[in-house]
Amino acid sequence: MPGEIEPQEDMEPSRRNGSAELGELLGRLTAEEDMDRETRGRLLGRLAALLGQQARRAGAAGVARGRWLGDLLVEAAPHIPIRDLETLQAHHPGLMGEDLADKLVKAAGNSTTAVGAAGGALAAVQFAAPPLLLTAPAQLAAETLVVAAIEVKMIAELHEVYGLTVQGNGTARGAAFVTSWARQRGINPLETGSLTSALGTAAKTALRKRMLRTFGRSLGTMGPFLTGAVAGAALNRSATKALAAKIRHDLRQSMGAPPPLPRDHGG
Repeated sequence: MPGEIEPQEDMEPSRRNGSAELGELLGRLTAEEDMDRETRGRLLGRLAALLGQQARRAGAAGVARGRWLGDLLVEAAPHIPIRDLETLQAHHPGLMGEDLADKLVKAAGNSTTAVGAAGGALAAVQFAAPPLLLTAPAQLAAETLVVAAIEVKMIAELHEVYGLTVQGNGTARGAAFVTSWARQRGINPLETGSLTSALGTAAKTALRKRMLRTFGRSLGTMGPFLTGAVAGAALNRSATKALAAKIRHDLRQSMGAPPPLPRDHGG
């Protein structure tokens, strides 16, 4: 199945099990657009607990530089459920081209908005609790990783809509879409070297910087009471829409298509 990762036999058992659980959680948090807040909050909490354990192994330096979060996104990317064009059209009957792309961007924006709101609500509950200084970084890491995964999924499916399907196994496709997310650029499958199973030095640097910026954006959710939920939701929606605009511009250029006429999308 597209997007599935092949088993990594050389990975230590504890890390392999953690990778499987990480993939399961991200798969659910990115696939279900209409998930209720309670379920989303519960899954984010479970993800935060898992990341808290892994962060201690990664060490403070790795976490602070963004390398740890970047590595987690690369590891999880093949598990993100990506729909091909046929499946997308089946899920959104009657939509194609720019209209289908609009729908995907709106859905991704709704999802990242909901993650920001859920993260803020969790922070509001924990704000007066002594363990906050220990739980907050893991919670922010969880929110950051889920937002990034939702946007990676959006990018991958936009490539399908614009007829620029990225071929390859799950690992290569995952690395390509993570690189696209980090650089905020679309992928031209015809370019030599556009697909590889491993990120190069420049791509890793871009990924670390992008993860840290997204992590910094998530800090807004830590405001007192529910102000963090409002801030996190608004920041996430705005950033997702801005990213989508850049990617769609690149994909239209790769297709040799003119930009669309201005339309009123009704929000």
